[in-house]
Amino acid sequence: MSIRLSIISTRTGDDGTTGLGDGTRLPKDAPRITALGDVDELNSLIGLWRTEPLPEDVDALLRGIQNDLFDLGGELCIPGTTAITEAHVLRLDEAVAHYNAGLERLAEFILPGGCRAAALAHLARTVSRRAERSVVTLAHTDTVAAPLRQYLNRLSDLCFVLARLLNQAAQVPDVLWTGPAR
Repeated sequence: MSIRLSIISTRTGDDGTTGLGDGTRLPKDAPRITALGDVDELNSLIGLWRTEPLPEDVDALLRGIQNDLFDLGGELCIPGTTAITEAHVLRLDEAVAHYNAGLERLAEFILPGGCRAAALAHLARTVSRRAERSVVTLAHTDTVAAPLRQYLNRLSDLCFVLARLLNQAAQVPDVLWTGPAR
């Protein structure tokens, strides 16, 4: 991925298409472009999340994830390339286990919320799930490597765990679901 942009407004997309890294042009609503957009949105949201005061190790983890997501987008942008591997998925699995180890066992469902950083983690979780669904949709018509899909799935799990961790660090309780309205 050595392409560097110097001209930002090319007007080539005015016809409702966009170019992939291999030169192919697709409609802007094609499943591959939807998946790319959802991954880009997720990366942007993590960038917003990182503007919050975060523990240094969490910020470093998220910085690495942003780079991974950029590579993941490159894999989607240049069909046939591989950027995300099982090693990337394993790193997320290890992070989930590491951060979850210090949390209390769940007794109830948790609603998105708590401190602002945790709420942003929950939002990143839902956008990660949407990106995953977009990639699954793409896989119905095109080849998508399993680690790419798995990475987004594990990332949503990690966002959930980090939301709980951030609430704990801020001494703010998780927002618990109270069950059906009585």
